[in-house]
Amino acid sequence: MDEELTPLDCLLHSGKQKICLIILNQPLDKDYLHILWSKALVKACADGAANHLHNITAGVRDSFLPDYISGDFDSITAEVKAFYSGKGCKLIETADQDLTDFTKCLAIMVEEIQRRQLQVDAIVTLGGLAGRLDQTMACIETLHHAMSMTQLPLLIIQGTSLAYLLRPGSHRLRVNTGLEGDWCSLIPVGGPCQTTTTGLKWNLNDQILQFGKLVSTSNTYEPVPPGNPRKPVTVTTDQPLLWSMGIRKNGE
Repeated sequence: MDEELTPLDCLLHSGKQKICLIILNQPLDKDYLHILWSKALVKACADGAANHLHNITAGVRDSFLPDYISGDFDSITAEVKAFYSGKGCKLIETADQDLTDFTKCLAIMVEEIQRRQLQVDAIVTLGGLAGRLDQTMACIETLHHAMSMTQLPLLIIQGTSLAYLLRPGSHRLRVNTGLEGDWCSLIPVGGPCQTTTTGLKWNLNDQILQFGKLVSTSNTYEPVPPGNPRKPVTVTTDQPLLWSMGIRKNGE
């Protein structure tokens, strides 16, 4: 296997992953924020995400100061900008309109990891999978940019969904944390993917995933007898392939 990953390890209190955290400009889940923040070696906000962080941490803001806030600053309010600046957070203006604030924030994160020589297992993004469809698609495009920017896995988490772009090659995804929901999918965003899987209820055997032909949505995991651990999912693909999966929240 080229890569082994437990996608939801970052949401486990007992998880072993060393992560860095990027927060996007969408409503924040307080439970996710607290656990990811406690694990993150570097924390960043993309522009207006700082507004959401400021609001959700009222009363404890000094415990939730990002290492930096980046963007063209068209979304962050003057009050929030002044607050974090006064607390010593770096404000990094990035004016390039050909890239999204997420992509630009990621580029800075990669530089920070290299500059500090940090040992990191994954970069986790909070937000990006809800609200406007065009912004969600822009976040998926950032996953494609990330492939040439870093070798680290880049995960996007929001609500009951996780998204992760698999590189060409073979992957083993461990899906037995107890946080996994019932659904998962493989979506060929960007072009056709020749794909083989194991560990799914509906596996693929050297089949082509392609819009207009076959897309593996609403899949689920191979059933196992009660009391037995769920088997890992393996995926082999010849092109970048979007893995998404459900997250079980609050006893759902």
